[in-house]
Amino acid sequence: MSPKRQSVPDEPITRDELVDVFVGAERPDPSTHLIGTELEKAGAYVPPDGGPPVPVSYEEHVLPVLQSMMDRFGWTPGADRGISGEIIELVRDGASITLEPGGQLELSGAPLHNVHQTCAEFSQHYDELHEVSLPLSLAWMAAGHHPWATRDEINWMPKGRYRVMRGYLPTRGGRALDMMLRTCTVQANFDYASEAQCRERFRIANAMVPVLTALFANSPYLEGRDTGLASIRSQVWLDMDPDRCGIPRFAFEGFSYERYVDWALDVPMFFVKRDGEYHPHHVPFRRYLEEGFTTPDGEHHQATHRDWFLHLSTVFPEIRLKPHIEFRSADAVGSRYVCALPALVKGILYDADATGEAWERLSGPSYEERLELGREAIELGLRSPRLREWARVLLDLARAALDRWDIRDEKGRTEARFIDRLEPLVEQGHSPAHEIVEELGAEPGRGAEGRLAFVRAFHFAGIGGPE
Repeated sequence: MSPKRQSVPDEPITRDELVDVFVGAERPDPSTHLIGTELEKAGAYVPPDGGPPVPVSYEEHVLPVLQSMMDRFGWTPGADRGISGEIIELVRDGASITLEPGGQLELSGAPLHNVHQTCAEFSQHYDELHEVSLPLSLAWMAAGHHPWATRDEINWMPKGRYRVMRGYLPTRGGRALDMMLRTCTVQANFDYASEAQCRERFRIANAMVPVLTALFANSPYLEGRDTGLASIRSQVWLDMDPDRCGIPRFAFEGFSYERYVDWALDVPMFFVKRDGEYHPHHVPFRRYLEEGFTTPDGEHHQATHRDWFLHLSTVFPEIRLKPHIEFRSADAVGSRYVCALPALVKGILYDADATGEAWERLSGPSYEERLELGREAIELGLRSPRLREWARVLLDLARAALDRWDIRDEKGRTEARFIDRLEPLVEQGHSPAHEIVEELGAEPGRGAEGRLAFVRAFHFAGIGGPE
């Protein structure tokens, strides 16, 4: 999913070259378009003596998992290191395992050719993570928002960028620390052939945001109680930094690489990274491009290609160009639903007929109405009649497209099989969040019994066994 043109990362970059990053990511041959999938999981230590589960810490819990993944399964440390040189990233065969601020463990899958390969990749990850976590009495939960822990109960990971973000983001949004510490998502990444195709795909991607929020809504609980919302995670993002989040109006009104660059240029930076150290620098990238940055020791630096790529990873719209098209609107979900996201989006995005028909069906609302549909998805999930209707349309279009592609697994099944799991949700008009509430009730609580119930209901690996 990375750009084909290889710029020199540490050479200064000019305003004219910023657009070239997106041009360089184009894949003119559609047969080379790939799929990347990412999933974050919240960790919990489950005491063997029956005590209450607690959020993971780095030294005691996360580091032993990373070490075991290296020792037993061939992962190696990545280039990124913690504040004091800690291992915070593993890499293998184009994939990576990284840490989010509150100890959430993220698999960023390798760019792959089809969803069957994605399924195999995540099955392997599940097995490996389960094998190393079980002896350590650890469990990993796939939920959009931590179901029982308070913000103060979550342990910070030793990552330099998070130290800067921890100080700055609360000045920009009241729930910024909740986003960092208590939320998890599943994401899917896709390619494009040209600016025209990127425009078309970016537009339908943003139109799909409320539907995907509703389909994958999986965070009804806050600190042990049902809030009545389908996706607390998505609600948290409404009280984040407005400069870098949400859906930009230009997604529906004249998107171009230039427009995206201009938007990103006006987003304040978090930091400048030099020699492994993150220096706080909260000015729009446009100003940094013009003026540069002087470190505390007096050394002056100009904006580089590496700075621009780093900045693109610190803007958080619902659909992001990084420079591939990244879908960011789904709550983390259990293994039964993970591969449904890349399958559904591939069916719509990578088939021209499906893209065109999907836009025809979803093109009606105004920009303001789309934002209201997003809030409706947060509150109701698939209990929203309109979002349920749109979900039905998208599933039918994606299924037909995936069947036309006719990429089959060893059992002769097309990639359409991965959206089978979504069919009951749409038919019954409920989201994964509603399934969990039906199972656990309105108030499982924060005691040992309630926490263990949450672990078992949301588990992805570790205590509780496979789904």
